[in-house]
Amino acid sequence: MLAFTPFRIPSISKQLVASMPRLLLRPLVHPVSTSISLLRASSSSDSDAAPATASATDPADVAYSSKKGTLKSGLYLVATPIGNLEDITLRALRILKSADVILSEDTRHSWKLLHHYNIDTPLLSYHKFNESQREVSTLRRLHEGQVIALISDAGTPGISDPGFELIKVCIRENITVFPIPGPSALVAALSACGLPTNEFTFVGFLPKHAGSRRSKLLIAANQMVTQIFFVPPHKLLQFLNEASSIFGDSRACVIAREMTKIHEEFWRGTLGEATLAFSREQPKGEITLLIEGREDSPIKTPSKDELENELRDLMSKGHSISTSVKIVAEGSPVKRKEVYTLALRLFAKHEENEEFSNT
Repeated sequence: MLAFTPFRIPSISKQLVASMPRLLLRPLVHPVSTSISLLRASSSSDSDAAPATASATDPADVAYSSKKGTLKSGLYLVATPIGNLEDITLRALRILKSADVILSEDTRHSWKLLHHYNIDTPLLSYHKFNESQREVSTLRRLHEGQVIALISDAGTPGISDPGFELIKVCIRENITVFPIPGPSALVAALSACGLPTNEFTFVGFLPKHAGSRRSKLLIAANQMVTQIFFVPPHKLLQFLNEASSIFGDSRACVIAREMTKIHEEFWRGTLGEATLAFSREQPKGEITLLIEGREDSPIKTPSKDELENELRDLMSKGHSISTSVKIVAEGSPVKRKEVYTLALRLFAKHEENEEFSNT
């Protein structure tokens, strides 16, 4: 006789039944995470991601990440917040989460951002003092098919920050470079400055050498478009004094400080007013300084004596003939060839006078 075996519910069914309340409630528990995940999946571009595959992973776990291997190998230039940590894109977070390693200008500074978004990707320092050393190991990783993310302390990598040399080498060796756009102090300041934005010149940081700084300012002062500078807070007064003497006290300027942070400030006035205002106290924080372009008025053709005096002044400050000619020519309607001929004649006289004084 066959033994009677009572009917049993398979264990898998018990597990399924036990999990049903949690599955049913999940959309209510994680509505924001789910929507972010779907947005991430739908906005991932084909340029850096492989086709999405079905996954049973909790949406809360994949909201800001994707599986390693879905990104194409290459160097990813990831823009990071210039102040407010919320100013970062979902794509940037996904890249940082999925990269094999992140090259960072200051790992201590970048760790705060990664910790805020629970990103545990390894960090390696990459700054102006170890660029050449890091370049070798980074290229090896990229040739092996790894995904490398490059970030700066703030803003877009490569813009007045380390990274240009690595980008140049990658392009030369046919390694793909992916720009991941986002925050930029340059664009943020320009958008809210109130000066003309249809054309502008980004000058960046001025050189340390006084003569080179003057050369840059002389060229900038003769441009008819908005000029944009990055200025360290401890050098602001020096910059204002030098700029006022070259641009003129009445030229309008905007000093954008601590953008996107609690103490964000946009100071507006003339260079003369700024020199007076900031001579009383030294401001703190990152500064982007904008100066209006020169008015489009008829330029008076300088006399030969005026050109000679300007050339003599520049050459006495240690400038080469070519640099002096460039500065003078860009600030006057006189053709560069004519200024160069005058400079050679002047330089010959200068040498003759020196020889005479030494005899």
